[in-house]
Amino acid sequence: MTPSRNLPQHRRLYEILRKHITEGIYKEGDLLPSENELCQLYGMTRPTVRQSLSTLANDGYITKHQGKGSIVHHLPREIGILSVSGTTSAVGNRNLKTRIIVKPVLISWNNDFMFPLSQLEKESGCIYMERLRLLDDIPIFYDISYIANINLPRITSRQFENRSLFKILREHYHIEIKGGEQRIKAIPASLKTSSLLHLKKNQPVLHLERKMVTNVNGLFLYSSIYCNTEKYSIFGRF
Repeated sequence: MTPSRNLPQHRRLYEILRKHITEGIYKEGDLLPSENELCQLYGMTRPTVRQSLSTLANDGYITKHQGKGSIVHHLPREIGILSVSGTTSAVGNRNLKTRIIVKPVLISWNNDFMFPLSQLEKESGCIYMERLRLLDDIPIFYDISYIANINLPRITSRQFENRSLFKILREHYHIEIKGGEQRIKAIPASLKTSSLLHLKKNQPVLHLERKMVTNVNGLFLYSSIYCNTEKYSIFGRF
């Protein structure tokens, strides 16, 4: 069984259509197949197809026009960090690279963690990882991830270089991101952040603190993300 078969049907269709758009099978201005055609082609119900198309529209890949259908939208020079689909999915094949700064390691939670933690999370410990995300070799995100160590066997031994965290969680642990909350503010860049993102010391940097809800009861993903928005702005619905 292929990993994609483990996905919900609406997500599987989303991934197929997104891939076809980012690889140029459908270009800007092209019409996607109609809802009826997609239902027949993939053996899915109309609500399932509509959910896939709505997610594509939310992530900026298509616009839906009454009486016309789903039209492929120009992919902007923005990064979909605000989307629950994740950065890799939102960027597509636009030469996104991931450099591991700190490999996944099991540690204790900080006492002054940015979000309140449950007793289960505190007892389970934290899987900690630091990554640098580059687009066209420009560093755009310095991403610090925190995951409660709840039934995630061998996750610290997995390869994360140039791979999507969301995809690894989905394919190996059947974990789906369902939504979440985030705080966004501009702060002076620290010496480390400035160095990693090629910014001047104390230059303002956009900082996101995120708590993401999953389909696993009690399991949340947390991240502290520093964004270099000099060339690329960020977009998306969360």
